[in-house]
Amino acid sequence: MSAADRKGPRDDARSEGRPGDLPVLLPFAIPENAPPARLRPVHGWLLCGLAVVALPAWAQAGTAALSPLEVVVKWAPLLLTGFAFNVAISLLAMAIGTVAGIGLGLAMLAEGRVLSRIAWSATQVFRNVPWLVLLFFVMFLVPFQVTVFGIRVPLPDWLKATFGFSLPVMANVAEIVRGAVRSVPNTQWEAAESLAFTRRQTLWRIILPQCTKRMLPPWMNVYALIAMATVQASIVGVTEMLTLTAQVHAAEGGRPELFAPLYGFALLCFFLYCYPIDRLTAGLERRFETR
Repeated sequence: MSAADRKGPRDDARSEGRPGDLPVLLPFAIPENAPPARLRPVHGWLLCGLAVVALPAWAQAGTAALSPLEVVVKWAPLLLTGFAFNVAISLLAMAIGTVAGIGLGLAMLAEGRVLSRIAWSATQVFRNVPWLVLLFFVMFLVPFQVTVFGIRVPLPDWLKATFGFSLPVMANVAEIVRGAVRSVPNTQWEAAESLAFTRRQTLWRIILPQCTKRMLPPWMNVYALIAMATVQASIVGVTEMLTLTAQVHAAEGGRPELFAPLYGFALLCFFLYCYPIDRLTAGLERRFETR
């Protein structure tokens, strides 16, 4: 039987090219007499040229571009200096706001209706306005310098920012003072009156000493908030930690991989500073809890 006679119906279909039949990939065989693949001298010269060009560039990039951790360690002293400036602004703003807030809170408790209404209105305004808005108002409305008895006194931006932060502190402290005084039972006032104490003597000698432990935890909470809010001073041009972080990022070429480490370092500094305050506040609240 010849090869033509051994052809079946499937072979006939393949030869006719009917649709629906899949082509078969025959195995590829390397000819026995084919020469083996070899690199020519020109290939070697090309590889050597690529190595000469690429290796020095790679080595230069490796030495010039520091890793994110090395960048943070390199600039950490400068960034910590900016963080110390944030802490100084928060402490000064808290001191000014506390002194003004105590007076404003006591003014809300005054017997005179006009004084109490004015104090209440000021408290509501400065307490319910965004802190950044108050900061912008102070920065642009307060002059750069004032003249006192013929002497020019400059008002730098950080000082005006401190005044701006002290306004919401004043309002919150005033509300803390008012709430603490109101929380003292009326029997304390009546007992002091029966002992011939005046209202001022009752307030300063009997009521306010009892209010100290009531006011301390919320006062510390306000300080933690103002310490974290001091980063808003970077928006108005004050050179604090966030401003220095942006400058360091620009000095290192603005590399995207440095964004998270640098700002994460700032986040870590504020967290390590404010978290113990939060824990201490919670402890004082449990200790001074009144029943």
